[in-house]
Amino acid sequence: MTQPAPPRTWSGPNRTGRTQVNLVPTIGRRTLTVSRVEELSPRYRRVYLTGSDLAGGFPYVRFAPTDHVKVVFPQPDTGELVLPIPGARGLQAPEGAPRPPIRDYTVRGWLPDTQELVLEFVVHGHGVASNWAAGAQPGDRVGVMGPRGNIVFPENYSWYLLAGDSSALPSMSRIIEELPSDASAHVLVAVEDDGEVLRHLGRPGVTVTWAPRSRVGEDGLLEALRAVKAPEHDDWFAFIAGEVGMARTLRDHLRSRYSLPRERLVVDGYWQRGTINLDHHAVDLDAE
Repeated sequence: MTQPAPPRTWSGPNRTGRTQVNLVPTIGRRTLTVSRVEELSPRYRRVYLTGSDLAGGFPYVRFAPTDHVKVVFPQPDTGELVLPIPGARGLQAPEGAPRPPIRDYTVRGWLPDTQELVLEFVVHGHGVASNWAAGAQPGDRVGVMGPRGNIVFPENYSWYLLAGDSSALPSMSRIIEELPSDASAHVLVAVEDDGEVLRHLGRPGVTVTWAPRSRVGEDGLLEALRAVKAPEHDDWFAFIAGEVGMARTLRDHLRSRYSLPRERLVVDGYWQRGTINLDHHAVDLDAE
């Protein structure tokens, strides 16, 4: 009889030069309440969530910036919140209940002292998640499921290149905050206009370049990436995330210009034009 493989675990600083995986043994299924909201820019909101389902903690791991949860929103027409049930065919609504709106969101932070989970939202005026975030206030409820595991980035490089659109800001913000003190980085972010710019982003040793589409067009981020001069040595790591087509274009540029090996380049497609609620696991930009 074949025995199931033990779950992969990872602990301690990751100085292996490549990502490491830590699988969470129990996938959390939580009903949480908004405790407070911060306006980071005219169209970017930070939402703090709390509740008794966080009393046992949360699987937050340092330098795992792509960790994400499935956020379950109330039904837009009734306001009813029904959490799906994991099953052999994925998440299923309880019998007789409509399937709830579910979207993937990066874990922006975990505050153990106050038992608050932190998520950030772009408020772009359309979609169930954006509309919920635009009106979120203390007392509002959402469901949070996951994460299934932690992807721990390597922290032994001296320079990091981060590029993506506003959907990647939570991941990139985490990397900036959690970088080793002796490392530096260049961050490039495509946003719709200045309403999505985060003035506080950055720290000593980190350069941030904003590419508002309203001024530089759809190709502005690629042009900004082309203008970056990477170190001549191999002691650097790159992360690209955001819309699938954009991320693929930026990936191809880095591969052709620098012949980056796979262990030094992580690429994630968080959403795709023309696709509602993309399952980003179905698009493996690292393997293409």
